[in-house]
Amino acid sequence: MKAGEDILAAGVDVGSSAVKFALVRTAGDRAVTVLALHNERIRRRELQKVIREGYAVSLEAAGVHQSQIAYTASTGEGELVDFRRGHFYGMTTHARGAIFLMPHTGAVIDIGALHARAMRVDERGRVMAYRMTSQCASGSGQFLENVARYLGITLEDIGPLSCKAKNPESVSSICAVLAETDVINMVSRGISRSDILKGIHLSMAGRYTKLLRSIDACGEVAITGGLAADIGLCRALEEKIAEEKLAMRVRTHPDSIYAGAIGAALWGAYRHRVLARRAEVVA
Repeated sequence: MKAGEDILAAGVDVGSSAVKFALVRTAGDRAVTVLALHNERIRRRELQKVIREGYAVSLEAAGVHQSQIAYTASTGEGELVDFRRGHFYGMTTHARGAIFLMPHTGAVIDIGALHARAMRVDERGRVMAYRMTSQCASGSGQFLENVARYLGITLEDIGPLSCKAKNPESVSSICAVLAETDVINMVSRGISRSDILKGIHLSMAGRYTKLLRSIDACGEVAITGGLAADIGLCRALEEKIAEEKLAMRVRTHPDSIYAGAIGAALWGAYRHRVLARRAEVVA
C-alpha cells in the first residue's frame, strides 16, 4: 500500500437503543473526510436486521459499495456485526471520535441508554483514566425515555422543555425507581413538565460531575453518546460545573452522538494501514 493512499473505513456502534454508523475516507494518518453518518433506532426490531439495513443506508448515502470498504470495525455491543474485520472497546472509540470532532478535548463524558462513563484523554485520544456510573439507571438515557413516556412527550422535546424551567424540582439521584416515583408525585402536585425535567437533568449532571472530578478531568469536556444531543442536559452540566467552580468547559458537537462510530472507523483505518505495512515488510 502506498503512503497517503486513500482508505475507506466504516464504524458500527451498537447500543442498547440505537445503532450508529460512520463511513470515512482517510488519506495518511491525518486527512479524514466523513462520507456518511446514520442513526438507526432499534425499536424492538431484530438487531442483526437493523445493523444490515442501517449499514446499507450508510453505503448508499456515501455512494460506495461494500467491496470498497477496506475495514469495518464494530464497537459497543458489536457481536452481531458479522461482517466486521475487528472490534474496538467503547471507551477507546468514543475518545478517538471526540478528539476528531473537538480537537482540544481533555476529557469525555459518554452518556448512553444504560450508563455513563467519564474518561480523561490525551491529545491522541488515548484513555488515561476513567470511571463509570453504577448499575442504577437514574443517570441514563433509558431513565429519561421512561420519564418522557410518562409525561407524554417525545425524546426530542426533553431538552427544549428543560431549558424553559423557572423553578426546577429536585429528584432522587440514587435510584431510578425512587426518581420515577418522585416524578409521579410531582405530576400529581401540578409541577410543570419543564421544572420536572430540569430537576432530573440537574440530578443527572450532579452524578456526571462527580465522575469527572474522580478522574481529575480539566479543560474542555466533550459530551458524546445518545444524550449528547439533549441541550437541556448539556446546560445542566454546565451549571453544575460552574456551581462547583471546576476548571472545565463543556463542549458538544452536532455529530457527537456518532463519536463512537467515527472513532471505530478511524481506528479501523489505522489498523488496516498497520497490517498492510507489515504485509509489505514480510513480502
